[in-house]
Amino acid sequence: MTGTPARKQNRSRTARAVGAVAGATLLLAACGSTKDTGAAGADGGGSGRVGVILPLLTSPFWQSYNDYVPKMAESEGVDALKTVNSNSDPSQQITDINNQLNQGVKGLVVAPLDSAAIEAGLDQAERKGVPVVAVDVAPDQGKVAMVVRADNVAYGEKACDYLGKNVTSGKVVQIMGDLASVNGRDRSEAFRACVKKTFPKLKVLEIPAKWESDTAASKLDTLLNANPDIKGIYLQAGGVYLAPTLQTLKSKGMLKKAGQDGHIAIVSNDGIPQEFDAIRKGEIDATVSQPADLYAKYGMYYIRAAMEGKSFAPGPTDHDSTIVKLPSGILEDQLPAPLVTKDNVDDPKLWGNTVG
Repeated sequence: MTGTPARKQNRSRTARAVGAVAGATLLLAACGSTKDTGAAGADGGGSGRVGVILPLLTSPFWQSYNDYVPKMAESEGVDALKTVNSNSDPSQQITDINNQLNQGVKGLVVAPLDSAAIEAGLDQAERKGVPVVAVDVAPDQGKVAMVVRADNVAYGEKACDYLGKNVTSGKVVQIMGDLASVNGRDRSEAFRACVKKTFPKLKVLEIPAKWESDTAASKLDTLLNANPDIKGIYLQAGGVYLAPTLQTLKSKGMLKKAGQDGHIAIVSNDGIPQEFDAIRKGEIDATVSQPADLYAKYGMYYIRAAMEGKSFAPGPTDHDSTIVKLPSGILEDQLPAPLVTKDNVDDPKLWGNTVG
């Protein structure tokens, strides 16, 4: 995540919940859209307040998501309360969920900090009969009506493919997210496996940075001291890693623009405006646009549907995505996340070009 936040404590079981597998597309009722699978004993008819819990607000990605939430809640007809920031603390996030439940919310939209630890909060919501939609991170266990997320395995594969085609041989670094998050695991494992299979002349060096900018900066500095011949870098979250990475390279005289001798190819994840500016300047080469706007939109869409008792099935949707069933049995709507390079960085359809 993200783009995705850190798990700083309370590591519970972290059973791997990766490799989402699409089920057979089912014929659905009404017009055939995954939106119209019918009601299943709704309580409250979809009315009531909805709590929205953020993982953190120190990343431009999550700041943008936070800005989209009230707009998308209004457009989807959801009565969303003011967002709550768990400030990168998984324990606080469980407390936040409990506080929202005690306020009588009828639905919750949560971006989990820890794929395993979030189960405690999900269990609390289930006991109270309150549906939950997870955004950006899939829980390992627990009941959610839907996970709204892009394919994070594809993030790692897209970064690998781009670097592998632009760096013929040598050392590349992946600055990883927190492996307590399924996002960190998906991106890390996919990048590593892709390089091994498709680009064996590349050597992958890894920095576990837990979605923390200071950790990324210090460990990258140390790594570059020992490996000044780095050819490429994969940033798993531009929102927290972009600025410290560019500053570290600049301080060492290693920040060369694309096309210049000594340029280090850099691929990021998030699709924030700062990454787009860095692509235009030639400081980085590409990013995967993680859809902050669609996370907010379909988080609201699915929580309203859940409150109305609607259910869904694996298969294509009417908004260019696919619902898949995860190994845990949870359904996930995998939203599109395009690769952005200098060739399409000015596309007005990209959310990073629509925010101030």
